[in-house]
This record gives sequence, structure tokens and C-alpha cells, in this order.
Amino acid sequence: MCGFTGFLSHSYPQSHESILRDMCDTIAHRGPDDSGIWIDNETGIHLGHRRLSIVDLSIAGHQPMISPSGRFVIVYNGEIYNHLELRKELSHTNWRGHSDTESLLAGLEEWGIERTLKKCVGMFAFALWDTQKHKLTLARDRFGEKPLYYGWQNGAFLFSSELKALKKHPAFTGTINRESITSQLRYSYIPAPLSIYQDIHKLPPGSYLELDKNRTNNRIRHYWSLPSVAGRSQGSLFHGSDSEAIDELESRLKETLKAQMIADVPLGAFLSGGIDSSAIVALM
Repeated sequence: MCGFTGFLSHSYPQSHESILRDMCDTIAHRGPDDSGIWIDNETGIHLGHRRLSIVDLSIAGHQPMISPSGRFVIVYNGEIYNHLELRKELSHTNWRGHSDTESLLAGLEEWGIERTLKKCVGMFAFALWDTQKHKLTLARDRFGEKPLYYGWQNGAFLFSSELKALKKHPAFTGTINRESITSQLRYSYIPAPLSIYQDIHKLPPGSYLELDKNRTNNRIRHYWSLPSVAGRSQGSLFHGSDSEAIDELESRLKETLKAQMIADVPLGAFLSGGIDSSAIVALM
């Protein structure tokens, strides 16, 4: 599963490393296999990670991970299912291991944020620090399978896979957002970009946020939109027979499952007992 957390701040006299480690400890359940931190005191960026090792169990998959050039540092949660195909497109050849984190980082360095995100097939959230431009980028997968919270609190920009990590930072206020309570009662959940706390947001699915070096511009850009994709698909609807539809569905499911079963550890599945989960396990 993995998880990450971090903040951008110079404001607190307490040991910044101690704060970051406390934040990481609260999400230890997301990553019991490994942990790591990366701090740049000059810029005030702090990145922490907890790892559940699935692909590349070696130290080559350790995070925070630094790009070969030293320009980018990433903490990442998820899996890029097509990362081996992406490696074939990249000019980078001096691979340290076979983790999808390394593939993602190489893509971000060579292609940039938006082009890489559009190429990635998977579920993910990540924080990327550019050591040259002193720019922080937060990104989330198309459907928002992986969580990512962020927000300004008393001069500190906080971000994490879970809200509980943010509570460990001394800048966190924990003021309840009344608008979120209304949404919870109306929808039985709190939709993005809201969270239960004031000024803490969920990054919307299919988007990324860039925080510039002046820390004054929180710019969110959308690289993928479900309504747009659905609208374009109206021009290429399936017109085959029922049996052809069944064959096509089975083929698509097999292709998807094959990509999602790449792992260096044993695989399993949680069954609800319904047709969908039973079909998935049968194909596995």
C-alpha cells in the first residue's frame, strides 16, 4: 500500500526531523517493510515515506528516491502497471533496479509532469521536489484510488496520504470544516476537494498541484477528465453481437489483470462473493 507525508516550512524551532519522523510513524501501517526521510534545511522541504514492498524488494526501491541527476526527489504510493513499457520509451538506460518508482521518476525527469502522467496506467499519488526550481508537485491518479491531502496551516504547507499524519505537525489546527459536515450528511462521504478539516483539501482525481518557489501559487491542473473521455467515446460505441461483447470483455479483463499481477511477493484477493470478484479471481 505504502504512504508518504511531508511539509514545507522553516517556522518551527522543534527539530524538523523529529516532526517528520513522528508524522511517518502515524502511517507505519501503510508501509511496514521500510521507511525513509529526506530533508533540505535550506529550502524547508521535508519528505517522508513508509514502504510496503511489492515490486523490487531490494534497497533499489527505497524511498525517498533521488533521480540520477540529483535534480528530483520523489515519495510515491501506488503502482504504475505499464512501467516496463515506459522504460522502453525512455532514453535512460542505467537502471538501479526494477521498481516502478524508478521508472516513474525517470519519466518525470525526461518528459515532465503532464506528459508522464498521461502515459502512466495505474493507481498512484506522489510528491515530487525539484531541487533546481525549488518547486513542489503533488499528483493523483485518474480516479483518485490513492489518497492525498494537503493544505496551509499557520505558515506550513502540509501533505500526506492520511489526515492523521498532519495532526503530528505543530502547525496543524484541526478546525472542523462545517461545509464538510453538510456534505457528509447529504452524501454519506466528503467529496474532493473538501476534507473534514478547515483549509485541508483532498487533491481531486486526475490532477496535479504545483507550488512555486515563492510559495504563493497553489496551481491545480487537470490532466484527465472522465466526462471528456466519456464524451469522446460516444463516437466509437461497440456495435458487435452479445457473444462478441462477452469475448471482448473477457479479453480486456485478462489484459488488465495480467498487468496488475506483476509482483515480487505472493498475490491474493479479497472476495465479496459477487460475480465481479469471483470472475476476477477465476481469471487470476
